[in-house]
Amino acid sequence: MACLLCFGFWQFGQGAYIPAKAWLAQELMQRAWRRAGSGEEHAPPWPWADTWPVARLTARGGDIDLIILEGGSGRTLAFAPGHLSASVLPGETGNSIIAGHRDTHFQFLQYLKKGESIMLETTKGRKHLYQVTGIDVVDARRGSLVLDTESPMLSLVTCYPFAAPQVGGPMRYVVTAKMLF
Repeated sequence: MACLLCFGFWQFGQGAYIPAKAWLAQELMQRAWRRAGSGEEHAPPWPWADTWPVARLTARGGDIDLIILEGGSGRTLAFAPGHLSASVLPGETGNSIIAGHRDTHFQFLQYLKKGESIMLETTKGRKHLYQVTGIDVVDARRGSLVLDTESPMLSLVTCYPFAAPQVGGPMRYVVTAKMLF
C-alpha cells in the first residue's frame, strides 16, 4: 500500500512539473521584461540563460499575457514561447514566427477565432496589433512557413492535436495574423 501511495505521488509530481516550470519561468521573465524596458539590452531571465525577452504577447481580452524569448530551441520553448531567429521581429516587414508548446503557453491557440486580436509589444515599448486571418493544420514534413511577406505578418505555431497523448509528431497548428498597426 505504501509503495502504491508513493508511486501515486511520484506520478502526480511528474504531471505537475512542466506546468509549474512554465509558470515560474514566466514570473522570472516578467522581471527580465521590466529590466529590458528600462534599457538593459538582452536581459536574461536568469544568470545562465542564453535567451532574452523580445516581445510580450497579449490576447483574448488580456487573459493571455506571455513573454516571448529569442530562439526556438527546445531549451527555450521549455520556458516560454520562442521567436524563431530566422524570421523578422514583430512589427517588421515579413513574417514573425513564434513557436510554443501546445500543453502550456500556446494551449490558448485552440480557442482563437478568425478576426480576434493579438497584441505584441517590443522591448522598446512599440505596440503592434494583429488580427487573426487564418488557422490551419499543416504537416511539417510537407510544408514550410513563408518568411518574406510584403506586409508585417505573425505566425503562431504549436504541435497538433492539442489533446494528443504523445509529444511531438509532424502536425502543426498555425495561427496567422496580419498587422493592423
